[in-house]
Amino acid sequence: MFRMVKTEIWKLKRYHMIWAGVLLMLLSVLLTLFSTTAVDGTFWTCSLFTEQVIKNNVTMIFPMCITLIAGYIIAREEKDDTLKSILTIPVSYRGLLWGKLFVCALLSLFLGFVSAVFTVGANLIMGFPGFSTVFAVQAFVQMILNCLFLYIAVMPVIAAAARIPNGHMIGTIIAFVYGYGGMFASGNMAVSNLYPITASIGIIGYRSYDAAVHWNIGLCGLSMTAALLISAVIVAATGNVSPEKPAQKQKKAAVKKGW
Repeated sequence: MFRMVKTEIWKLKRYHMIWAGVLLMLLSVLLTLFSTTAVDGTFWTCSLFTEQVIKNNVTMIFPMCITLIAGYIIAREEKDDTLKSILTIPVSYRGLLWGKLFVCALLSLFLGFVSAVFTVGANLIMGFPGFSTVFAVQAFVQMILNCLFLYIAVMPVIAAAARIPNGHMIGTIIAFVYGYGGMFASGNMAVSNLYPITASIGIIGYRSYDAAVHWNIGLCGLSMTAALLISAVIVAATGNVSPEKPAQKQKKAAVKKGW
């Protein structure tokens, strides 16, 4: 497993899709900066700005982003026609899939770090009040962990899409809807604690200072555990062979006309 993960990390260097993830993390910050220009009487601070970036990551950007990248990484072996060569060595497709999922977990930590860098940098540039070393450390910890928990929340979608030939685009659409559903789940704390997308911010204590926010860490952890177990069941059900490609219809030979 260690060699498999190491090999997959080496492969990341040639995947330009990783840069798309970095740009999407920047987009989340830019969208939040755009919202600060609205004249609605909101007094923006470093904490409020960071919370809004996390909200954008959770509901719009990150579930779709990590599902797209993970699906792309998993599908590359089929696209590059290297899977049949890999499976000739004593490595099962199930083991290969676990290795790729683990690497995507590391990638989610990296994207969380990138998001935190962009967020802290935007706070410094805009000069929002409340910046301190303690705030910066808290922002990095919360955003990195949140991206990891969001990845766990969408892992069942990624694992299920991996069983479908070219299913990563379908998985990306499902993940976007899944993440956007967090906006509706946030209206009820009981649902928020159980819905995996919103449970990810419950574990990091998002807006826990607000008297109206009551996170149940036990239920949030249970939601994450359930997502992991579902992912494990889906990967185990894939067996040791790759998803079969859809059979292509044989073209009939054209009948020549005339003599």
